[in-house]
Amino acid sequence: MPLTPLHRVELRLMQVVIDICDAENIDYFLIGGSLLGAIRHHGFIPWDDDIDIGMRRRDYQRFIAVANRHLDPNQYFLQTGASDPDYALSYMKLLDVNTYIEEKNNVNNAFKGVFVDIFPFDKIPDDEALRRSQMLHYKLTDAAILLKLNYNFVKTPLRNILSKHTPEQLAEVNRHKQEREEYMRLYEQSDSRTYKNLASQYDYDKEIMSYRELTELTTVPFETLQVHVPKAYDAVLTRMYGDYMQLPPADKRVEKHLNKLIIDNHEIL
Repeated sequence: MPLTPLHRVELRLMQVVIDICDAENIDYFLIGGSLLGAIRHHGFIPWDDDIDIGMRRRDYQRFIAVANRHLDPNQYFLQTGASDPDYALSYMKLLDVNTYIEEKNNVNNAFKGVFVDIFPFDKIPDDEALRRSQMLHYKLTDAAILLKLNYNFVKTPLRNILSKHTPEQLAEVNRHKQEREEYMRLYEQSDSRTYKNLASQYDYDKEIMSYRELTELTTVPFETLQVHVPKAYDAVLTRMYGDYMQLPPADKRVEKHLNKLIIDNHEIL
């Protein structure tokens, strides 16, 4: 199946991530629908429209620290809560600045462009009560940030008025961002060997991975690229999707994310 213009940009972004990781000895691996696509389709799920990458927290922080040494600012932007004050999410994106997108059910003032998502996997405790407490505090601070930065499902008449933030308001948001990251990294110094993508949209247990699953990686084809995935991808995908080689019904094979797409000044959607 021919690649769409969106997929071609995302592949280029993925190659940039791979090049940085190779140069800096940083481990990464595909997760979620991108991992499923790599194994079942050897590339994109035809109706999927994004790429999801995972990193252990230490690799994630190193990527943030070194990435801009490798990135042409006229082409790429590493979007984090620090680099974009209007960006509310707890994971980073690598964006192509010569593109523009509008996502469905996601109206906000953050910088917009075709992107790949990069998620941190943080240590979590073995105790169920401590897990619930960590997740509750993460969700509460995350919700506060989304609210204060006016992330909405739809455009509203008051949006232009409410979207301008004072320095005091942004300082408060930054405190919440720091607090959220502290909750995510609460068990970073523990001897836990269990990790979770706390920003995952899946049920809590779906995207928990062991140290071995995160660190023992193999290489598989993804369209024109060679990418890293967990060697235990069968266990990871079965935990997330059950019988993952079974295609969903035709009415479930729909693109999820975009309302508008512009690439190099050409409107695609």
